[in-house]
Amino acid sequence: MGETPDDTTVRVTLSCCGRPVACSTSSCVPRPLRAGVPVVVETDTGLAFGRIASIPAVPSASGPALRPEGPQRVIRLASEEDVSVRRRHRQREQEAYRVALLKVRERGLAMKLTRVEQLYDGSRLVFYFTAEGRVDFRELVRELAAEFRSRIEMRQIGVRDEARMVGGYGSCGRPLCCASWLQSFEPVSIKMAKQQDLSLNPSKLSGLCGRLKCCLRYELPEGKLPRRAEVRDEALDDRNGNGIGIANGKNGHGTDSGL
Repeated sequence: MGETPDDTTVRVTLSCCGRPVACSTSSCVPRPLRAGVPVVVETDTGLAFGRIASIPAVPSASGPALRPEGPQRVIRLASEEDVSVRRRHRQREQEAYRVALLKVRERGLAMKLTRVEQLYDGSRLVFYFTAEGRVDFRELVRELAAEFRSRIEMRQIGVRDEARMVGGYGSCGRPLCCASWLQSFEPVSIKMAKQQDLSLNPSKLSGLCGRLKCCLRYELPEGKLPRRAEVRDEALDDRNGNGIGIANGKNGHGTDSGL
């Protein structure tokens, strides 16, 4: 998993988000590429700094082929100047977060600041936040623009996007799926927990975002799974009378019992 000799899709951790994203690679980028190498990525909002997370980004044998997510494309390896620029931007992001947090508290705004992103070209500061409703932040934007002499963008995100951006560990002890590999959020309902006879304790079914865990879908191929009570330990026999599996008591479909 250390190199890629050809033009391929790689996973890159961008400075603006915690989850590695699938990016195509320009033919002019020197090969071989290696995990951990800093790169400059072309995105739909401009250039962004990132580091290659894994190479090559190859799906499992049983999974679908991995494709680039949107227009993201690695256009070059990061130079020393790129790394220096990113270091300065990181310091500015931290200062902007500190100042904005104080101003939000002073004004009593009903919003939770998540992260600040300085665009690669330095033209804009983007403030990501969560809120239960609409927030009038016009005065806040004016104060921040005067403070940092830059264009200010306030971008409201959902709690799931916040968890993806901040990262963390789930109750399973592994990094959050949304912050490590999950490419999109799929609908999750309490019905999925009921179908698996799971405890309906909210604290056990909720992730760090406070919403139902995305992994409730993982045991539901095509959204259907027989309840445990519907499965009988009834051996299926082949034509020679040999037991080959377990019969489903509801629909009679067999499942392989060989482990």
